[in-house]
Amino acid sequence: MLDQGGVPALAELVLHNGTIYRWNRPVYGVADGVPHLRVENRVLPAGPTVIDVVANAAFYYGVVRALAEESRPLWTRLPFEAAAANFDAACKDGIDARFTWPRRGRYGGTTQVDAVSLVRDELLPLAEAGLDAWGVEPADRDLYLGVIEERCRRRVNGASWQAATFHKALDAGHTREAALAATTRRYRELMHKGDPVHTWPVGLPEPVPLA
Repeated sequence: MLDQGGVPALAELVLHNGTIYRWNRPVYGVADGVPHLRVENRVLPAGPTVIDVVANAAFYYGVVRALAEESRPLWTRLPFEAAAANFDAACKDGIDARFTWPRRGRYGGTTQVDAVSLVRDELLPLAEAGLDAWGVEPADRDLYLGVIEERCRRRVNGASWQAATFHKALDAGHTREAALAATTRRYRELMHKGDPVHTWPVGLPEPVPLA
C-alpha cells in the first residue's frame, strides 16, 4: 500500500484499539486521506465536572512542561520500577497512596511521600511554573490549580467521594446493588450542578427505599 502511494487503513490495529483500553495508547486513524497517529491519555476525563476536568488538564500539562524542561530529567532520578509501583499504589489507594519520589538536595536518592504532600509540595509548584511557560493567564492558572490544592486540603477527589458515599449507603442498610444505584444517581445529580467534586457533600440527600 505504501509502495503504491496509498494510505493503509490498518483495520486490525483500529479494531484492537477499540477493545483494549490502556491508560496511554497509540491511536491511528485516517482523515481526508491523511494518516494520523496520536497518544491518547485517558486520565483527563476523570472529572466528574467540567471544572474538575479542566483542572486535571491544567495540572497535568503544567507538570509535564516543567518536568520536560528540567536540567536533570525525572527518569534519571527515579527507577522505572519505582514509577510502576507508584502507578499501582495510585490505582489501589488513590489519594491515600504513598509514593517513591526523588529526594531534594545534592545527595539524591529517593524517599517515601504521601500523595497529598507530593501534589501540594512538589507537583503544584511545578504545574504553576509549567503553565506560566505555556503562557496561561495567572487568573486561570490560579483558578484551576486551586481546585487541585483544595482536593489536597480536604483529601477529597472523585474516587474518594464515590467510595465514601457508597459505604455510607451500605452502613445505612442498603444492599450493594441499591447502594451502587443510589450513589450513581447522586453522582449524576451533583455533576450536573457543576461544582468541583471536593465541595460535594458525602452521602445521600435523603433515604432511599431499602432493597
